Amino acid sequence: MDSTIKHIGVFTSGGDSPGMNAALYAITKTAEVNGINVSGFRKGYEGLIDGDLVQLKSHELQKLTQKGGTILKTARSKRFLELEGRKKALQTLNVNKIDALIAIGGDGTFKGLLAFSEICDIPFIGIPGTIDNDISGTDYTLGFDSAVNTAIENIDKIRDTAESHNRVFIVEVMGRDSGYIGIHSGLMVGADAILIPESGTDFINLLGKVKNYDSEDAFLIVVSEGDEIGAELVSSKIKEVNPNVDLRITKLGHIQRGGNPSALDRMLGIRLGVEAVKSLLQSKKNVMIGILNNQLHLTPFNEVVKQHQVNKELHELLELFGT
Repeated sequence: MDSTIKHIGVFTSGGDSPGMNAALYAITKTAEVNGINVSGFRKGYEGLIDGDLVQLKSHELQKLTQKGGTILKTARSKRFLELEGRKKALQTLNVNKIDALIAIGGDGTFKGLLAFSEICDIPFIGIPGTIDNDISGTDYTLGFDSAVNTAIENIDKIRDTAESHNRVFIVEVMGRDSGYIGIHSGLMVGADAILIPESGTDFINLLGKVKNYDSEDAFLIVVSEGDEIGAELVSSKIKEVNPNVDLRITKLGHIQRGGNPSALDRMLGIRLGVEAVKSLLQSKKNVMIGILNNQLHLTPFNEVVKQHQVNKELHELLELFGT
C-alpha cells in the first residue's frame, strides 16, 4: 500500500452524467477508511486553476447517490488548454498538498490529464463519466445507461402520440460523435429507422420505406445528433418524396443528462470510485478505471483518448432492425 498518499483531490469535468455523485461518495468513503482526506474541486479544471475546493465527507455524500448531475458542478475549461492554466493548477495542488488526483469525465477530461502529466508528477486516475459511451477501455461509461433509459421512456411516449395521429416522427438523441444512445434506444423502442454517425445513411432505402409506409400507422426515426445528415435534412428529404406527410421533429436534448441515475449507473459509480482509490494505494498512475466483460480494467490515458467505436455486433443489429 502506498502510504505517501494522505490527501486526494477529485473533480468532475465536461458534460455531467448520472452516477457522478455515487462515484464521489465511493471515492470519499474508501479514502476515509484508509485515513486519507478528500477535497473536491468545483467546476472541473476551472476549480483546479482557481483553487476552488471543498473538503468532502462520506456521511454528507451518502444520501446523494440517487441524485443526478454532480454536486461539485462541472465545466469545460479553455484556460486549462494553455500551459499557463496548467501551471496555475499545479500551484493549487502544491499549495493544498494534494498527493493524487481523480477525475471523472469524458475524452476531453482525459486529454487534459495527459497534458497535465507532462508537468505534474503526482498520480492521476480517471473514471469515465459521459452519457455518450464514447471512451475506449470500458464497455460502459458512467451515465450511459441512465441516458438510454431516459431516451426510451420519452420515445415510448412519442410513439403513443405518433400512432394516435398516424404521423412520421423524427426523434433526435444525444451523441455528438457517437451513436451509442441512438442505436440502443432505437433498437429498444422498435424504431423504423436508426441513423448514427458511424454508419452511412442509405437515403434511397429510407425514403422508399417512408414513401410506402401505411398512413394508418406511425413511422419512427431515431437520429443521433452527431449524424452528418441531421433531423432537419432527413425531414426535408422525406417531404420531397411525400409532400403531404404529417411529420414532426422532437429533440430530446439535455433531459438525457438529468434525472436519477439508474441502478446500473449507481453500482457502476460505486465500483469505479472504490477501485480508483485502491489503484492509487497500489501505486497505479495515469490510468482510467473501466469495465470490460463486467470486470474492472485499467487503461493508460494515451489509449483512452482513442474513440470507442460502435462494435460489429451492434452494426449487424442496426442493419437487421434499423434500416
